[in-house]
Amino acid sequence: MSVLASLGGMPSAFLIYLGQVGGLMIETFQSVFAGRIRVRLTLEQISHIGFGSQLVVIVTGAFTGAVFTAQTFFQFANLNMESAVGPVVSVAMCRELGPVLAGLMVAGRVGAAMSAELGTMKVTQQIDALRALAVNPVDYLVVPRALAMMISLPLLVAECIFFGILAGWFVATQVLGVGSAYYMLNMYKFTEAEDIMMGIIKGFVFAIIIVFISCREGLHAREGAVGVGRATTEAVVIGSLSVLIGNFFLTMALNIFFPAGTN
Repeated sequence: MSVLASLGGMPSAFLIYLGQVGGLMIETFQSVFAGRIRVRLTLEQISHIGFGSQLVVIVTGAFTGAVFTAQTFFQFANLNMESAVGPVVSVAMCRELGPVLAGLMVAGRVGAAMSAELGTMKVTQQIDALRALAVNPVDYLVVPRALAMMISLPLLVAECIFFGILAGWFVATQVLGVGSAYYMLNMYKFTEAEDIMMGIIKGFVFAIIIVFISCREGLHAREGAVGVGRATTEAVVIGSLSVLIGNFFLTMALNIFFPAGTN
């Protein structure tokens, strides 16, 4: 009976969670549109999120592009289609691999840090102190992080795509012996601006998902250090799963506006 009761409570708990995340999102955008933006704090968060995540995003994108190029070449070589490796790698990096991998890396690095920082402030009553000083915690804590994430993650996605394609070109032409001219020609021919735009849009949506889930977990942390650890873990797990699930629906929706292979 206890198991059945737990299963029965899952839909209501899920709806409550969505309501909390949605309420935080609405309150944040209301503050943004009202002009309650702290520029200095936003720039600090951009430095922390964007500049601080560059190395992990570059390494992830480069080695993903390299190994994907190698695997694609090994399969296409059986069909004498080595020159088709370039467009396959570039389109895959732009539409799927770049935004998803960058989102997962940022969710693990930045999402955990956000939830831990806000959770520590919550359990040590620093957020209550802000309210006592007539400072809105959402304006002071959430808005700078949300703006910084929405600015930084699309740029990180573009960086991940660039280094993934660059590493793929290097592996294909310098290691596997694919003709550079054919590789570049086919890549330019079949890679369109819509492919890059699709990756950037996904990065922006993933930024919204990650930042509000992380901030929600941090602001609802309780029970001291144990609660902070739990909030950090849930922020990473839920944020990563939401990126993967959201990617499917974004792919289905965006392919209506940016269909692949229109050349």
